[in-house]
Amino acid sequence: MWQPVLMISGYFISVLGLAMLFPAGIDLYYKQSDWSPFITASIISIFIGMSLFLGNRTKIEKISIRQGYLLTVIIWVSICLLAALPFVLSGTTQNWADAIFEAVSGITSTASTILVDVDNSDHAILLWRSLLNGLGGIGIVIFAVALLPFLGIGGMQIFQRENSDFNDKLMPKISYIAKRIIIIYVILVTLSTIGLFWAGMNKFDAVNHALSAVSTGGFSTKNNSIEYYDNLWIEIILILSMISGSVPLTYYLILLQRNFTRSFRSEQVSFFLKTLTFYILLMAVWLTWSGKYGFWQSLRYSAFNVVSITTSTGFASTDYGQWGLFAQTMFIIFALTGGCTGSTSGSIKIFRWQVIIAFLKKSLVNLTEPNRIIFVKIGNLNVDYGIISSVFVFVSAFSFSTILLTMLVAVTGVDFTTAFSGIVGCITNSGPGVGKIVGPSGNFSSFSDFAKYVCAFAMLLGRLEVLTILIVFTRNFWRK
Repeated sequence: MWQPVLMISGYFISVLGLAMLFPAGIDLYYKQSDWSPFITASIISIFIGMSLFLGNRTKIEKISIRQGYLLTVIIWVSICLLAALPFVLSGTTQNWADAIFEAVSGITSTASTILVDVDNSDHAILLWRSLLNGLGGIGIVIFAVALLPFLGIGGMQIFQRENSDFNDKLMPKISYIAKRIIIIYVILVTLSTIGLFWAGMNKFDAVNHALSAVSTGGFSTKNNSIEYYDNLWIEIILILSMISGSVPLTYYLILLQRNFTRSFRSEQVSFFLKTLTFYILLMAVWLTWSGKYGFWQSLRYSAFNVVSITTSTGFASTDYGQWGLFAQTMFIIFALTGGCTGSTSGSIKIFRWQVIIAFLKKSLVNLTEPNRIIFVKIGNLNVDYGIISSVFVFVSAFSFSTILLTMLVAVTGVDFTTAFSGIVGCITNSGPGVGKIVGPSGNFSSFSDFAKYVCAFAMLLGRLEVLTILIVFTRNFWRK
């Protein structure tokens, strides 16, 4: 069971090690001092990765479901741990708890941070955070499209029929998907970079923010995030970039092939855009009615920040934590919504909400007409009960995990609002919570080491769809 798992893990660890050379090169270009720690971390990562790859090299034609779960967990955990090395070696973070928190936040595209002075960080550190966002964004899409349907997590097996052209063998399948996803991803990041540079960002900031926006990662090069720029065109381009990352990347292939037939993928894209529009207008109207801003300024702030949190990005163009309790409550709801499956977005995701709403409609009708046969439908497409069951199992596990992790953080002395919103921000991978401590103008630096580890676990748990990690802790998983 272990040989193919360790071989594939070694391959991805080696890729991470090679990625560390980019920040080292940037640091040398700007004549700063953090290139050496990145070289050291790169050597360590490549050595570990190549040792695992060459020591366990074998031809992989088939992989079991158990190996799929194990492979996913080992790859993401090992990459998070090694990605923390540059933060520790460069002295950017005080200890391993801070380094692991920042690395996990980056690779899971969460945008929560413990860094207090981002503005004065070296270019290498800033680029590394954005690269982690970028790598995590690509990684989660490949995971969602290639492995989630195979593992049957939370109803994702419904998309297998739409991926019927993929090879059943694991490595050819991942290779097939990865090539197309990477091309689309690079195109989106490039277009975003060009747009941001045109709108007024310098080249370095444009690249970093493009990587963070398309990956819905949310790491910025500024302490005040996008509020620093106060530029309408920058905000518009970032809105488009965040939405582009929240749509299934394979959906762009459908558009390029001019295949406009109805599918679960196209149905969820349509529902996602309608939901996003409703959220934006609702918040804009409330801000205007409450006298916070005029309508057009309300629409501007609402559009950017609602899109940012709903897509689980985490950028902020203003401190929406100051908008009052209604807004804070709504932003938690936005965070729990999420983008589409097969996208870089996190959280529960719009497809699962579609299934829950469709099942609720059916149940309400059956209360008064118990003998009436009604199918659960998304648009004109039927959803079978196996999918419905797995969706409800996922949502239950997600909710239980959120409650338990909130309790663990609260035990350390953090107040309930901060603990709950912080965990919601982490497990949905949307980043900021609400309140002064972990809101858009705060960070997680004041949390204890234990609370930071809990939050890091929450980020990983949310990014890997909860059940993927939880099943590894069950006794049945390890039985022969």
